[in-house]
Amino acid sequence: MAKPISIEVWNPNGKYRVVSTKSMPGTRWIRLLTDNDCRLEICTEKKTILSVDDILALIGDHCHGVIGQLTEDWGEVLFSALKRAGGTAFSNMAVGYNNVDVEAANRNGIAIGNTPGVLTETTAELAASLSVAAARRIVEADQFMRAGLYDGWLPHLFVGNLLKGQTVGVIGAGRIGSAYARMMIEGFKMNLIYFDLYQSTRLEKFVTAYGQFLKANGEQPVTWKRASSMEEVLREADVISLHPVLDKTTYHLINPERLAMMKKEAVLVNASRGPVIDEVALVEHLKANPMFRVGLDVFEDEPYMKPGLAKMKNAVVVPHIASASKWTREGMATLAALNVLGKIKGYPVWGNPNAVEPFLDENAVPPPACPSIVNSKQLGLPSSKL
Repeated sequence: MAKPISIEVWNPNGKYRVVSTKSMPGTRWIRLLTDNDCRLEICTEKKTILSVDDILALIGDHCHGVIGQLTEDWGEVLFSALKRAGGTAFSNMAVGYNNVDVEAANRNGIAIGNTPGVLTETTAELAASLSVAAARRIVEADQFMRAGLYDGWLPHLFVGNLLKGQTVGVIGAGRIGSAYARMMIEGFKMNLIYFDLYQSTRLEKFVTAYGQFLKANGEQPVTWKRASSMEEVLREADVISLHPVLDKTTYHLINPERLAMMKKEAVLVNASRGPVIDEVALVEHLKANPMFRVGLDVFEDEPYMKPGLAKMKNAVVVPHIASASKWTREGMATLAALNVLGKIKGYPVWGNPNAVEPFLDENAVPPPACPSIVNSKQLGLPSSKL
């Protein structure tokens, strides 16, 4: 017999049973579900990552929808179980859904929700923070200070990289990549080189206008260039931030050959997906090039780091916290809950999943729509006309 899963129950007499595999920030998402006749069961197990068997026990034989996490393995086993339990919706509390077998969900008629549109600025801020921390060796210096090793100012003590006037390179100039680029350009007056399959006209116009503003005020204008290849960015940029999607074409996008193309004192930042970097190769590159620095929020085999990475003083490593601002995490919880609630209620799918402000206004009733269902077309779900 399977071990019982500990849960916290809200609105026990609710008509619709919704399960959340984790406690999530804020309380608005709870109120939205319980005010709409949902019995909400929140898993309170101490495990960081639930197993498939754990989630099967949570689903049970009667469940209308599940709110889950990016760390969980959602495939045929779980989707078929959810279907048997009468469920029609699952939502990740994440913009990504690499943990989801969408085809399995389609076969079982399960709508898959995600939470885009609320992470853009927060993730870009973290990438910018990693860029500064790595360039100015802030973590090294902090550890040095805390260890009581500082006994006076020295000319060579923790000399790092100046950002002003240097070139920032962006691989993937979508919403997050563009937001990051604007922060580095406006904040540090860096020049831009970017690579993307699609032209980022809006970003180019921003850099052009900001360059004109600087020139009009007697300062050196910033410039932009759209590279013809990713390799061009790697060779020319002083700081490189990765913002691609993760698929077969971007797995180990940064490999030994491409690491060798970068400047010896370059800074490489990844707040996108861990497997876009060959982490073993990165460790060897960090060892061979002590002035090359890296800032990582994600890792190839999360929650683990490849051997040797933790020992690298020229690596700044943080535990997947790009979306970890209070506003963003509470917003993600709200959107995930509304995806499930909307499908249960038969609401249409919101027309623009990145325009989520109407769902996040705490002083207003959310629109009667699912904020973002990634397989809505495959399931033939109607779109909102609002």
